[in-house]
Amino acid sequence: MTAPDESFEASTDRLTKIVDELESGELPLEKALALFEEGVRLARLAQERIERAERRVEELLAVDADGRPIVRELEELGEQADEAGGGRVLEPRSDPRRRKGPP
Repeated sequence: MTAPDESFEASTDRLTKIVDELESGELPLEKALALFEEGVRLARLAQERIERAERRVEELLAVDADGRPIVRELEELGEQADEAGGGRVLEPRSDPRRRKGPP
């Protein structure tokens, strides 16, 4: 069984092994059910990690109305992703440090 803080790769490796074991058809019912439950948990955690990474990529690639990259600190991005939760996509915001027009 993998811990929730293990790497994405370790979790997907474990999930692959679980699928292989279940597909073998050689497991007793209780063992198969326990592995299935672990697999569902791992799949959900992997999906959450993928969604969080997608939100970060969208934020990092965001541009303002003038086509300029929006620059923000990574910590701020992480806080927004945590606040968004539930798979919501974050809308890019304008960076208040960027000024429009001449100085």
